[in-house]
This record gives sequence, C-alpha cells and structure tokens, in this order.
Amino acid sequence: MNKKMKRKDEGFTLIEMLLVLLVISVLIILIIPNIAAQSANVQDTGCDAQVKMVQSQIQAYTLNEGSAPSSVSALVPDYLTNDQVTCANGTGIVIVNGQAAKSE
Repeated sequence: MNKKMKRKDEGFTLIEMLLVLLVISVLIILIIPNIAAQSANVQDTGCDAQVKMVQSQIQAYTLNEGSAPSSVSALVPDYLTNDQVTCANGTGIVIVNGQAAKSE
C-alpha cells in the first residue's frame, strides 16, 4: 500500500499580507487626524482646570493673609510653583478683580 502524502501549506500568501497592511494603513490614516484635532480641545480643558486650581489657591491665600493677592506671582512659591502660572498650551493665568482668568 502506497499512501500519498498530502502537503498542507499553512500561512498567509503575500497578497493576503498586503491586503491586511492596506486595511491597517487606511484605518491609521483615518484615525490620526481626529486625534490631532482633539489635542487642542484637551489643552483647553486642561487650562480651564488649572485656572480653577489657581482660583482655589487665591482663596487659600486670602484666608491666610487677609487680602487677595494682587498678581499670580504673589502666590509663588508658597501656593503655586512657577510651572502652574501658565497653562501647558502657553496661555498665562492672571488675577482680575480677585478671580483667576486666562490671559489673552
């Protein structure tokens, strides 16, 4: 009895691999611009949160010192660090009428 051996090739062909790479590339091309567009929104939201944090430090300063600070620099180094007086996107934080606000 002579058994014929069947050869079973397993794996992907070059065409299948190229199609998979094409699909992945198209997905990446569609996703990357959306992520980049959201970056500015994230920076603005982070800056708003930082302004609220500075406002809470203004209130702490007022409670401790008896009067509101005249500028953000009066809060450094006891209440804020030098990095906290500006947002990550470069927008400065100022005090207007005793309230923290983004500088324009």
